[in-house]
Amino acid sequence: MNQAIILAAGYGNRMRPLTDDTHKTLLTVNKVPIINRIIDGLLENNIDDIIIGTGYLADKLKEHLINEYPNVNFIFVDNPDYRITNNIYSLSLIFNSISIDDDILLIESDLIYDASMIKRIINSSYENVALVDKYKTGMDGTVVQISGDIISNIIPPHLQTENFDFTDKYKTLNIYKFSKEFCNTSFTHLLDYYTKVIDQNSYYELILGILIYIQKANIYAEIVDNESWAEIDDPNDFHQANFLFSKEKANLLEETFGGYWHYDIIDFCFIRNMYFPNNSIISEIRNNITKLIHNYGSQQNILNKKLSYFLKCEYSNVILLNGASQIYPIIKHYFKGKKVLIPVPTFGEYERVFDNKSYYNDDGEFNRSLLDKEIGNNDIVVFVNPNNPTGTTIETEIIYNYARNNQNVSFIVDESFIEFSGQPSIINLLKEDNLNNVFVIKSLSKNLGIPGMRLGYTYSCNKKYINYISENIPIWNINSIGEYYLETILKHNTSLENSYKKTIGDREDFIQKLKELIFIDYIFPSGANFILLRIKEFPSFDLINMLLSKYSIYVKDISNKFNDEMFYLRIAVRTPSENNLLIKALTEIF
Repeated sequence: MNQAIILAAGYGNRMRPLTDDTHKTLLTVNKVPIINRIIDGLLENNIDDIIIGTGYLADKLKEHLINEYPNVNFIFVDNPDYRITNNIYSLSLIFNSISIDDDILLIESDLIYDASMIKRIINSSYENVALVDKYKTGMDGTVVQISGDIISNIIPPHLQTENFDFTDKYKTLNIYKFSKEFCNTSFTHLLDYYTKVIDQNSYYELILGILIYIQKANIYAEIVDNESWAEIDDPNDFHQANFLFSKEKANLLEETFGGYWHYDIIDFCFIRNMYFPNNSIISEIRNNITKLIHNYGSQQNILNKKLSYFLKCEYSNVILLNGASQIYPIIKHYFKGKKVLIPVPTFGEYERVFDNKSYYNDDGEFNRSLLDKEIGNNDIVVFVNPNNPTGTTIETEIIYNYARNNQNVSFIVDESFIEFSGQPSIINLLKEDNLNNVFVIKSLSKNLGIPGMRLGYTYSCNKKYINYISENIPIWNINSIGEYYLETILKHNTSLENSYKKTIGDREDFIQKLKELIFIDYIFPSGANFILLRIKEFPSFDLINMLLSKYSIYVKDISNKFNDEMFYLRIAVRTPSENNLLIKALTEIF
């Protein structure tokens, strides 16, 4: 085999604005044009007779290919009607313009893949075969069903209805090998007839589907396994492809700082309760999702009441937030000009929002003597309990006594991880003694397992503070799905409490296994659902990108939060199997 057809006539409308002036295949993934990757993969497998179906910006594509590959035998077949036709017509034009005297590869031009896939399909024992992958969330386009190793059904997007079941389906990579005989007979004949008599604005997979249905052809399936590939249909796909084929994946993840559902990684950076919500809650949300997205959420006063039912507190003292991060720009103005004492290291928002600040050190233990010296010189003291990233936990009663004995000082108490510490929330003590100088901030994603819903709250007995926050948030501050979640979890308190216990147990087991690794210098005592590690020697290699590239594991390097030139990792406590995968990966690397 030495012949390949690449379909590259399309306008790439879904890729706009990236394709307004650039052919889709000339976009670069990690500095290499898409078309170059396809051509290089063919040349690596000794295929240098290449037919390109052109259309949109044909001259630019031809010029690029001829300049880049002067020794390749290109044949260009132009589709002048590319705007009103589809790949079925482009392929028909190609079949009628060339002589097919050998088996061919058929490749669509919006693909990025490992060159090994070309070798695999060439070496397949089947004459007519397609590369397929198990369907995953985020894929779109034509899917297939497989019976044994034969494709039994091809289902294009317009037949994938609202309740379409993808669980047993496979996604075609749009890389095919077809025999000379198949191309010169049934495939070409039906392709010609369909484009001349029925429709030129369809996909060639329709022809394959018809031939399979009437049992005029067997198309076999080669299932890819742990091989990297991406289909680029829109700018989001383009971004994902850059990540998939990057050697510096961590930089791209740091830029997005979320949205990780796009990437096939195990995320040890962002922290959440792995045992909650339970399946029952997920089912309730799924069953009501249509109703929820068609309705507005309630106004803020109602949201605060619903939150108070969960917290079992006075609703006038609490404000539900669109994630705890919503509060920081507001308290920046509320406490403007105040002298603030914050722990170091700690959650970065406290460093960012306060200008006039000093520090008390957190080296894994709470240093009361240092705090006692500094507390009278400040207007505000920040406690993050447990502290992020160290996991250091302070007895809640100690914080409460500081506030009660220093009522001229304000105390910001961040309790985002308190459920995993064994300590009660300070709110329980404030219910009995309404101190005006305590301001509680809490992210709910850490303990309720729902970072994507953006829920958090602030609590205080200080009415001036509560009124100020209320005046600075929107009337509809939480979406209906988040509000419904808050209602639903009231029925699952036992499950929630058990999830904390399981997480604490997993954390302690994780710590014991980490202690056996000789390259770890110190493990900080943790009262949270994360663990802070100090590595004995600063790695001479890029550990973060190595973990991503080899193991699809993402961990957080927080060495920049310390001034001792040591190497620190903060790792979330995930499921036991995932925790063990990280230990295995670290052991193999070090």
